[in-house]
Amino acid sequence: MSETLQPDPRVETARRRFLAGLGALPLTAALSQTSTPAQAASVKSSARIVIAGAGAAGLAAASQLAARLQDASITVIDARKEHYYQPGFTLVAAGIKPQAYTVSNTGDYLPQGVEWVTERVAEIDPEGNKVVTESGKAVAYDFLILATGLELNYAGIEGMDTARIGQNGMGSIYHSPQAATATWQAMSAFADKGGIGVFGRPAGEMKCAGAPLKYTFITDDHLRRRGNRGKAEIVYMAQSKSLFGVPIVAEKVRMLFQDRGVKVNHEHVLQAIDLDKRIATYKTLTGTAEQKYDFINVVPPMRAPEVVRNSPLPWTEGPFAADGWVEVDRDTLRHKRYPNVFGVGDIAGVPKGKTAASVKWQVPVAVSHLIGDIAGKASSEVYNGYTSCPLITRLGQAMLIEFDYKDNLIMSFPGVIAPLEELWISWVMKTMALKPTYISMLRGRA
Repeated sequence: MSETLQPDPRVETARRRFLAGLGALPLTAALSQTSTPAQAASVKSSARIVIAGAGAAGLAAASQLAARLQDASITVIDARKEHYYQPGFTLVAAGIKPQAYTVSNTGDYLPQGVEWVTERVAEIDPEGNKVVTESGKAVAYDFLILATGLELNYAGIEGMDTARIGQNGMGSIYHSPQAATATWQAMSAFADKGGIGVFGRPAGEMKCAGAPLKYTFITDDHLRRRGNRGKAEIVYMAQSKSLFGVPIVAEKVRMLFQDRGVKVNHEHVLQAIDLDKRIATYKTLTGTAEQKYDFINVVPPMRAPEVVRNSPLPWTEGPFAADGWVEVDRDTLRHKRYPNVFGVGDIAGVPKGKTAASVKWQVPVAVSHLIGDIAGKASSEVYNGYTSCPLITRLGQAMLIEFDYKDNLIMSFPGVIAPLEELWISWVMKTMALKPTYISMLRGRA
């Protein structure tokens, strides 16, 4: 499945400097730093804390709370027993990692003493301070952390059938580990012969907004490696006038697309697909437009899960209202109307987030404020919107893009990693260093 990848000669100097610096600054340790002290004093409490969701945000919150509270009742509610390392889906779909790389057991990350209810949350009642599971079990809480993740709304695309991912030139990297493997098979077949490859992203908020761009670059590189780029046309359907939410990054991607012959159509949102005829239909400013394809990466619209949308917790106005994102203060992740409720991870109605990097910085802030409430001492911790995207631009190179609410580019490794340069170093971080850091985050150590 994997290819032998050679570092680009242009980045050898940076590579040597990076490796030389590892002795003084171990990569995983540097990546594990947070704005919150790792060893905070423990607080004795009988508080009942419910965490809805056992994805990255839920597990990280459970681990941090268990480490910092004595005698508290911490309950995690989630039916899924497998944990997915979702940042790895793109690597599986690139043919770089096996499917098993992304799958582990949720129970392996739950701290001792945390109760796990293996059911789905069916109802959230913030007025009554309780959640109800699908079996009808009511679980009361003093504090609620919403970490439900989001819903991939494939039904929002007319004609889409997730059972056909990997068939007849249709892929979708977001759906599941199995779908990532099937997408790799479909994309690899396309790279073997060429044709029309179509990419894009949905309107609205989404997780890992860089992934559709990554997969465009990855497909372009596979075509080039097989000598078939001249036989292919690559089209990227941008949902707006921009290619990325940070202007300077959007301009860099535009330049790279131009350099590599990727055609861009702006303000095109996938509306329908004919999987048999291989025709995608897009909503445009003037109506609709059809696009034939030999390979397409379908990225569905995303929204809050139904249980959250049907609760009183989403925004009622503004840009996060339509899709049901939870109304939290963007600095503290505390709900604006229900102060004993916090929202972290994909479900939080804040700008920029919805990546594992967002979780890493959001959870300590929410936990700090929750524990501050218990201890009677207000927390001053603030989430500044930090998130990051290791944007793969070809096999063996990536740009490590880090930014905040204000679109400021942040450099975790100044002098070693420049944010808008295609570097082998950033590729190594994405493919080797980030997963160990992610696992440490789940266990409350990062």
